[in-house]
Amino acid sequence: MQDVIVGRVWTLGRDVDTDGIISGKYLTIIDPNELKKHVLEIALPEFAEGARPGDILVADENFGSGSSREHAPQALRAIGVSAILADSFARIFFRNSINLGLPAIEARGVRAIFETGDMARIAMREGLIANERTGATLHFPPLPHHLIELLEVGGLVEKVKRELASQESGTPA
Repeated sequence: MQDVIVGRVWTLGRDVDTDGIISGKYLTIIDPNELKKHVLEIALPEFAEGARPGDILVADENFGSGSSREHAPQALRAIGVSAILADSFARIFFRNSINLGLPAIEARGVRAIFETGDMARIAMREGLIANERTGATLHFPPLPHHLIELLEVGGLVEKVKRELASQESGTPA
């Protein structure tokens, strides 16, 4: 994870559930390259065709509600989303995202300062979001150290792999 994330914004409304992110009919797909073809197919149909690595999603309240499937953040990560900003997240989606190494930042009022196509700048440790087009800024409580650590190593699986390797070699992780 980068300390500062900059990317083109795609906006979404409120209550985008995991079916809106990746439809349940694709849950048997495990290949990320196939999965990304269907990301946001319901909630934002033009996204899969137009998304570029590094893009940032900005949503209203309750992003990622619904089932606790990991396919939703996996699909977003597979297509190259660098971060998700939302007024609020469903808690399971939030934690699944962090566990997969995808920054999820909750900041009340964030949806109101962005339009699709804007450039967002997120200073993770500083707790600052800026719209580079308008100059609007918004502060958020920085993520706790243990979550930043998960993001820095690429998620929970990578963290555990590193810890196991360090135990086997006898060196600190």
